[in-house]
Amino acid sequence: MTGDIPNLSPVAAATALLRAGVPPGEVLKLMEPRAGLLNAGQVANAEVVSLKQLGNDFQLLLKLTMDNGRQTTLPVSSTLPLTPGTTVNVAQGSADTLTISVQDLQKAITNSLTSIDTRQLPAGTLLQGKVLTTQVAAQNVAQLAGTPAGSATTQPAVYRSIVMLLNTALAGSSLTIDSPQPLRVGSLLSAQVQNSQALNFVALPNRLDELALAQQLSTQQSRQGSLQSLLTALQNLPPPSADTPDTLPANLRASVEQLLADLPDLAQMSTAKGVAQALNASGLFMESRLLAGQNPTLVPDMKANLLRVIAQILPGLPDNTSYNAAAAANTLARAMPSVIRNALGTLGLVAAPGPQSSFPLPARTLGSAEGKDDLETLLKLAAGAISRLQSHQLGGLEQTRTNADGTQVTTWQLEIPMRNAHDIVPLQVKVQREDTPEREEAPDSATQEVKEKEKLWRVELAFDLEPLGPLQVQAQLIAGSLSSQMWAQREGAAELISGELDNLRARLVACGLNVKELACNRGVPSQGPRTVLEQRWIDENA
Repeated sequence: MTGDIPNLSPVAAATALLRAGVPPGEVLKLMEPRAGLLNAGQVANAEVVSLKQLGNDFQLLLKLTMDNGRQTTLPVSSTLPLTPGTTVNVAQGSADTLTISVQDLQKAITNSLTSIDTRQLPAGTLLQGKVLTTQVAAQNVAQLAGTPAGSATTQPAVYRSIVMLLNTALAGSSLTIDSPQPLRVGSLLSAQVQNSQALNFVALPNRLDELALAQQLSTQQSRQGSLQSLLTALQNLPPPSADTPDTLPANLRASVEQLLADLPDLAQMSTAKGVAQALNASGLFMESRLLAGQNPTLVPDMKANLLRVIAQILPGLPDNTSYNAAAAANTLARAMPSVIRNALGTLGLVAAPGPQSSFPLPARTLGSAEGKDDLETLLKLAAGAISRLQSHQLGGLEQTRTNADGTQVTTWQLEIPMRNAHDIVPLQVKVQREDTPEREEAPDSATQEVKEKEKLWRVELAFDLEPLGPLQVQAQLIAGSLSSQMWAQREGAAELISGELDNLRARLVACGLNVKELACNRGVPSQGPRTVLEQRWIDENA
């Protein structure tokens, strides 16, 4: 299905509305009467914050700014779809109405884009948006053209919709489009730019919607807590003794001990086999094992261990003197969100792109430092640790994409807590693989030679290891050639590491690698512009 962008001039648009019976002073009905909101003759500046269609009318949320600078928000009802971001001047006609002047009305109804600048969004650009309004537009078209109401020629119905754009540089803007079929209000759509006045709607892809993923990721990161906080609390639990009875249930104590025992140490992480085992047990692959019909409890798995600890904390909470059932339920509800696709049902109007995934995830402690052996505190720390693992998983999904040239980028992001003597050092890891498409050389004979796909690997590490302090590593590997940059924040650490780079180079060469560049810098790596992801939309009814 295609969608046309109506090429209406501001004067023509205003004329169409006035012919349709819109009064010179559009009346907004207050959802809750507010007597004395504005004095007689007083005009206030108002900005449309949100728009929602209710039948043939529209519900707006206005933010009013008075002359004294005081601001207030008001829900109002309107016959016009004033798009978010529109600024108008209003006056109060009665306790339950506001009016807009004709000049402001013309500005408001032309706020929605009626064409696409193909220099900014060239043909082929994939757009993403949410339908705000849908109305039959054939009557207005007939009025503008002067077609008599009883004409023998019956025109097919045309539906005019206002769509809020959710991606590209125009995110937060609204676009007016005409389509042969009505677009359901609130649905998410994808469309490809054909030219400045036409879009081609894209069929539903068989993959998670990037918008829902970004929405879930932004809320997930606000719930997450550092793994180190939980693991330190578990390490400091008082051990059972003959004189003191164990304060933890036996099955919970066993699960805690199993979780701590599965943590790798630095010796294990110094071998290729040990690293592979640690990656496999990081919790990143728990869902894939479940989808494959495997039991994740049969192999070490951080996420499965955390879920088991939470399941065994819950029965003991009612016996805890400080137990708050509502708080515990809220903790789990926030930390254990439903499936990503369900986030579509709670998406509001998006005025700007949401928070994007970052690496490394910052340290974050939930709760106070006291009472770490309290079951409710352990529940909160464990739930935050699960959210942190899920934030890594969602961050990897968000960065997995196919570029315009066909290059496939696959990203894995995870966290591995390591034992370093009596301390636990969380190692954050991001692995990215780029697969270039196969290229065929021009044939010199009847046969064609096909090149093998080149794989480019990028690895990022972040950890805080005493006495060096916080460290970050970025490495790139292609065709056996390795380049790496390191960053140390602590004074003197960069110089110490730089003095050992020759030994590191020798060990890498002994592994068969061609080492090009090795360097260590003071500070943190610069954060460059984020690569734009290929957008995918999903319908809420899918």
